[in-house]
Amino acid sequence: MALELQKLESGYGRLKVLFGVSLKVEKGSITALLGPNGAGKTTTLLTVVGVVRPWSGRVLYQGVDVTATPPHKKVEMGIALVPEGRRLFPEMTVEENLLMGAYVKRARDKAHDTMEWVFSLFPRLKERRRQKAGTMSGGEQQMLAIARALMSRPQVLLIDEPSAGLAPKVVSDLFQVVKTLKGEVSVLLVEQNVAAALEVSDYAYVLENGHVVKEGPPEQLVADEHVKKAYLGI
Repeated sequence: MALELQKLESGYGRLKVLFGVSLKVEKGSITALLGPNGAGKTTTLLTVVGVVRPWSGRVLYQGVDVTATPPHKKVEMGIALVPEGRRLFPEMTVEENLLMGAYVKRARDKAHDTMEWVFSLFPRLKERRRQKAGTMSGGEQQMLAIARALMSRPQVLLIDEPSAGLAPKVVSDLFQVVKTLKGEVSVLLVEQNVAAALEVSDYAYVLENGHVVKEGPPEQLVADEHVKKAYLGI
């Protein structure tokens, strides 16, 4: 098992957001975490990486309890986050942003090879390697955000709302690249575009008000009446 959350509870101040969230990400798979705004999806990812401290429950990475491990140590161990809103360095070039993603020692040693790999995934980034990140389109910036996280050579990649604000064609292209990562890295994908997420994922969980209310393979969730009405508009 690449990643496992066991009865995870967390929140902000006195506001509890997650209520016993349990989920698993199989090695080499793409697992989707779906749900409406305010369901706790981003909080789940931030709790996994340690930006938000869990109130109770456990985070297991490759069978090891990393619940209390600091965020920078988790990156060194192989957990990377593509944050919502991309959070790039706009005045830096594409190449400089990528190198920032390879700051952990095991990634620095292979930075050149990794960069060539991410350029093969995102050829447009190679074309724009000298361009400042802040001058690129939203789709290109999202490509760069994912590529920067991949520069750390992660075993588990957490991606938060990659389709936000992007045109349907760009979203389709982006998700096809995510699909190619299957087998290379284990992915936990947070996404409001349920149809797109289910198309590329092996398994999915539905989060509502901090609770996991549904789970199963994509074909099972697509056939679920609640999911069809609430998320697919059917």
